[in-house]
Amino acid sequence: MVLEIDKGYRVLDSSAAAVILLLGRAEGVYMTDFFYRTFTIFLFFFSLLHKSQGVEFTFELQDSSKQCFFEVIEKDKEVTLEYQVVTGGQYDVDIVITDPRKAIIYQDQRKQYESFTFTALTSGEYSICFSNEFSTFSHKLVYFDLQVGEEAPLPGVGDHLTAMTQMETSTQEVHKNLNSIDDFQTHHRLSETQGRKRAEDLNESVMILVFICINSNIVNRIFCKL
Repeated sequence: MVLEIDKGYRVLDSSAAAVILLLGRAEGVYMTDFFYRTFTIFLFFFSLLHKSQGVEFTFELQDSSKQCFFEVIEKDKEVTLEYQVVTGGQYDVDIVITDPRKAIIYQDQRKQYESFTFTALTSGEYSICFSNEFSTFSHKLVYFDLQVGEEAPLPGVGDHLTAMTQMETSTQEVHKNLNSIDDFQTHHRLSETQGRKRAEDLNESVMILVFICINSNIVNRIFCKL
């Protein structure tokens, strides 16, 4: 069951761009009303249309099961894979990455979190397989982020033969900052989810222990009275 999918489109919240611009004004950055409105509108439409070279998944991996994902990658492309077990069992998973010739590029066992970068030596379909076959009773919630190649420049920026204007430079900088914020928020949500799950499991264990102690105390009192 796929719980959350991002099919490569980085949809940025237009309100975030507006907030950044307002903060810029508050810090004394001067902008005319025309420039301010034009910049905000540009960021809004760009945030809806810009496509990144990445895929993000959060999926459920059942106990004693294996799940594979496939991506067609061109030769000499740099690929970065980041994954993390969010919930389940000992928060570990096995992983294997193979190239189109079925040769193993990366393999690891019982990992909770890892980031791995490699360069594709041949074009074709690469596979990323997560395995929970070693676990017979606990299923896992796994997040992974796959980035292929360098991120495409902003529309129109890559076609420049001359130096970028101040507006284009500012747009590029805001874009980088928004990407950093997006990555930070993703890791923060994963950490928060993992912490909440651990707290819930601990609370459940404590409740069971308290219930056993209370029942044991009641039984002891009954036998003492007899």
